[in-house]
This record gives sequence, C-alpha cells and structure tokens, in this order.
Amino acid sequence: MSGFVSAEGNFFVNLINSKTKVGKQVILIFSVTQHSRDADLLQSFCEFLDCGKYYPSSTRNEGNYSVAKFSDIELKIIPFFLKYPILGVKSQDFSDFSKIGSLIKEKKHLTEQGLANIELIKSGMNTKRIS
Repeated sequence: MSGFVSAEGNFFVNLINSKTKVGKQVILIFSVTQHSRDADLLQSFCEFLDCGKYYPSSTRNEGNYSVAKFSDIELKIIPFFLKYPILGVKSQDFSDFSKIGSLIKEKKHLTEQGLANIELIKSGMNTKRIS
C-alpha cells in the first residue's frame, strides 16, 4: 500500500473561505486516482483502511479513493503511513500533511498565526515543492 501511494497517492490541503474567526477552514484530503478499470482496487481501500469513499468519475475513465474526514485522517491515515512509510519525494508531502494535521489537532488552525503557518507549509507542497 505504501509503495503504491508513493507513486499514485496525493496529500492535499484545502483552505476554503468560512465564517470562522480566521476566515478560513482547513481541510486535509488523502486521495488515490486510477483508471476506471482499477475500480475494484480503489474500492478495496475503503475496507483495508476502514475509511474513505470511492468516487467514479462521470466525465473521465477514472475513479478516486478519497478520505477527507479529519478523524479518519488523524486516527487511520497518518498512523498507517507512519507505521508503513512512504518513500521518495511524496514522503515530504506526507510529512507536511502530518504537520498540518498536528496543528489542526492542537486547534492552531483557529488562530491567525497557526493559519499563516499552515499556509506556509501548504505553499511548498506537491507541485510547488522545490527539490
């Protein structure tokens, strides 16, 4: 699973406008997208990780396994990949994802400084990462 996610998984941080004190809501999303012929594989992740959902695309020949519920991210996804580490550059995205998860758990995302820290971490993730 970790090797597969090292190549095909994604760790996203979404910041959306909200009516919170700091004006933003932080949402962590773990996902894996594959061709629709691999729907059974992605659907099996729901049972294997005991969380998430499979979403077939209505416009493309692909499907997506996704976890966005924070308690599942905190209690299932992060611990799984800490126990079974991701390799390669994706490990850095997972590390940043985990740091943001810790900030959310500590309620730091509800402060201006905490949100600024999350935005800074997010700004260097995924395609924005400098080698």
